[in-house]
Amino acid sequence: MQQAGVSLSLDGRVALITGGSRGIGAATVRLFRKAGAKVAFSYRSAEAQALALQEECGGAEHCLAIKQELATASDGDALVKTATAYFGSLHILVANHGIWPSHDAPIATMTDAQWSGTLGINLDSVFGLIRAAAAQMQTQDPMDGVRGHIIPVSSTAGQRGEAFHADYAASKGALISMTKGLSTELAPQGIRVNCVAPGWVHTDMSDSTLTGPITSKKVFSTIPLGRVATPEEIAGPILFLCTPLAGFVAGEIFNVNGGAVLVG
Repeated sequence: MQQAGVSLSLDGRVALITGGSRGIGAATVRLFRKAGAKVAFSYRSAEAQALALQEECGGAEHCLAIKQELATASDGDALVKTATAYFGSLHILVANHGIWPSHDAPIATMTDAQWSGTLGINLDSVFGLIRAAAAQMQTQDPMDGVRGHIIPVSSTAGQRGEAFHADYAASKGALISMTKGLSTELAPQGIRVNCVAPGWVHTDMSDSTLTGPITSKKVFSTIPLGRVATPEEIAGPILFLCTPLAGFVAGEIFNVNGGAVLVG
């Protein structure tokens, strides 16, 4: 007798994915749509890519691109309200957007503008997103015993630090601490909070570092698997954490880094 396959289904769910026009975000949008979710995703400037992805994934009825700056808590709140008003509910938030200033910035000379800019985008706006998403999820009836999933995307830099990038490391470390605290706070209300922490991933943001003859050698030497991840290899664990197969996972920092965090 033929056995039925295992399904990672998000049928009936609405997901909001930030930074969805390119890289990890776009891979996650595509995978969530294949799993049956309706998806809203944000973009800041890559309008052509965003609209093309919207059409690729079924058009605005199923996949909505939303232009939204994410630099403050109120920006995050506005995005959640737009997505919820459009689709009527919100079951999953993936806070994927962020910046990584690629130039080395010693702490003794790092500018106020760089520090506040990185923390505003990578942390303050995520606070606004999570605050608004949690408030919405608390009003909804559970599906499979869960009212919602919140997945901040952190980094290995948030766990082991990153020299000359203290702004980035601080912002991503804060997301890990938020995950742990919010998981304990929100789990009794039926909201699962887990974090995915990628290592190096080949995206537009990292391309110059990963293709440079000197910088790429340094990066690859720290990854036991000997290569960087594809965006799809990060999207998969994000999807898993939002399915019933991860129903007993809460407050987890899911490392997806080819073993790099163990040898840094």
